[in-house]
Amino acid sequence: MATLKTLLTFILAGAFLGLATASWLAPKWLEWDNTTRFQSTQTMCDLPQVIRQISADLLHYQLIGTLVGAGAFFILGIFFVVARSKKQKQSQQPPPTPPQPRPAA
Repeated sequence: MATLKTLLTFILAGAFLGLATASWLAPKWLEWDNTTRFQSTQTMCDLPQVIRQISADLLHYQLIGTLVGAGAFFILGIFFVVARSKKQKQSQQPPPTPPQPRPAA
């Protein structure tokens, strides 16, 4: 149960960090992606459609960031759990007994 709890903690932390990173980077990316490349070009657009599309793109990038973060931290969590279990097994093993001296004949 402790292993599942540890992995779930790693997954949730990764999902939160991925969401936060995507929420920070995606607006900058969307602004760059939706600006005209030439200063002399004027664009005419349907503003409500553009707002819907940009909002959908932002949510899409946030979902991708969340999934990537959760997956990456899930893998890190597996490495953490395996390392911790190896360390616990090593600490639980009794030290080897020294060999008994043979009686002199």
